[in-house]
Amino acid sequence: MTSRVPSLGPRGEGWVVGQVILFAVIAGAGLAELQANGWVTPGGVRAVVLGLAAIGLGGFVAIRALWDLRGGISPFPRPVDGAPLIESGAYRLVRHPIYSGIVLAALGWGLVTGSLVVLVATGLLFLLFAGKSLREEAWLSAAHPGYRAYQQRTKRLIPWVY
Repeated sequence: MTSRVPSLGPRGEGWVVGQVILFAVIAGAGLAELQANGWVTPGGVRAVVLGLAAIGLGGFVAIRALWDLRGGISPFPRPVDGAPLIESGAYRLVRHPIYSGIVLAALGWGLVTGSLVVLVATGLLFLLFAGKSLREEAWLSAAHPGYRAYQQRTKRLIPWVY
């Protein structure tokens, strides 16, 4: 499978640089918002509870997906040579559960902090992960003959939706 999505380096290093920048914006903007508001969230108790639940669920999904990958873990979109195709655990729900979990946790952080900057950066992170996953899937299709069938039955980032 070829892709029009750029690789941004032999292993996709540029994608990782982009996500690290967005992680820094998300973390920093949220902390700045909390500090500016005297460590009180403008969204109230409901936003904090919902945000903490999203952080917890997103963290659980991402950690479970890391566990499922074990030796195939890499921050880069190019798959680790010789790593098997994982279709179980968190990978039954979506093809890129680490990305999904991180975005859900970032969304939760945006709710906890009440930061519009965090919420916008989270949207950009989702778009970055959507692009990174397209690049990754081109490489996965080349490495694993069964990847196409897996793509047909499993959504990319949001279970049952996308």
